[in-house]
Amino acid sequence: MRKVYLDYSATTPVDERVFEKMRPYFTEVFGNANSLHGFGREGAKAVDSARRKIAELLKVKPTEIYFTSGGTEGDNWALKGTASAYSHKGKHIIVSAIEHAAIIHSARQLEKNGFRVTYLAPNDKGIINPETLENAITDDTSIVSVMTANNEIGTVQPIKELCEIAHKHGSLFHTDAVQAVGSIPVDISGWNVDLLTFSAHKFYGPKGIGVLYIKSGVKPDKIVTGGHQERSMRGGTTNVPEVVGLATALEIALSEMSENSVKIRKLRDRFVESIESKIPYVVYNGDRKRRLPQNANFAFEFIEGESLLLRLDMAGIACSSGSACSSGSLDPSHVLLATGLPIEKAHGSIRFSFGKYTTDEDVDYTIESVVKAVNDLRALSPLFSEFKGDKKYV
Repeated sequence: MRKVYLDYSATTPVDERVFEKMRPYFTEVFGNANSLHGFGREGAKAVDSARRKIAELLKVKPTEIYFTSGGTEGDNWALKGTASAYSHKGKHIIVSAIEHAAIIHSARQLEKNGFRVTYLAPNDKGIINPETLENAITDDTSIVSVMTANNEIGTVQPIKELCEIAHKHGSLFHTDAVQAVGSIPVDISGWNVDLLTFSAHKFYGPKGIGVLYIKSGVKPDKIVTGGHQERSMRGGTTNVPEVVGLATALEIALSEMSENSVKIRKLRDRFVESIESKIPYVVYNGDRKRRLPQNANFAFEFIEGESLLLRLDMAGIACSSGSACSSGSLDPSHVLLATGLPIEKAHGSIRFSFGKYTTDEDVDYTIESVVKAVNDLRALSPLFSEFKGDKKYV
């Protein structure tokens, strides 16, 4: 049976070039980077070099780069830490209604702690209009958080315009760029964001390592305490091999981004065109133009997304019924519901996400498998039979 991986938005395989760069730091250069002896200094040198490389690639200062365990920790730190540190300005925060669970759940926790949270609704394509933020922001809004690109439907937000509105009202601005970094251009300085989160495993780096960019002068409270690592801002033994892997993966991703994006977008577009032409009663979720090149999210009417997911898994195809972080939930996607998609259609949605190792043969096989699976499931669906006029189910 052919095996096809189309869940690159959930995670990516580690690029072999990245793995080779990491290898020595597991077995040879293994010292604790915070130790004063020679073994530790070797690790510290590698971390310092990686931090400088990342800063250079992103056109920011090395002192603005803080290593985390990944996007979830970075989002928690950005929102909770900043809300706490700047509560003197006000206890109102704004996030979009289609944020990753790391932001949504952090916002709900802040609500329990006395903060007031506004959840910005997107339009039907999943875009946050700047006017929506302008109408919601107040003088006591301390921070606004809107993700650069959505993890489920791939929509890309007007971050620069949203950030300008936040700053006009004296608020800080954070963006979760986990899905964006390595896939589309991310201009930290041009956008003028105050905090930005990303994670290595989304661009062929290792899992368990990420970055929170914190602009000079912005001082969120600590979330992880215990040691003096990361300039006393985040406790925990520095993960030297993964820091090295992150820097290497980012360098490769940015240098090959244009080439990979063209290839991936071409495969994605052919897949989308084929699905829409071969399967009736299907909705392409999200914006067609303001979209990550790797993302295709469909709502297949009259069937359950989980059933389709299992059928495809049996055919050797890996995809997702939404965010991997929410895969244990039977609730429909909060992202799709926020765009106004009816609950029954949201339940029938599947995300296909393509990557640099996806082939034309993978796409052809997936198209064939999806068409067969949808037809088979609809043949068993009372809702589809009723829709088609089968009186037995009326």
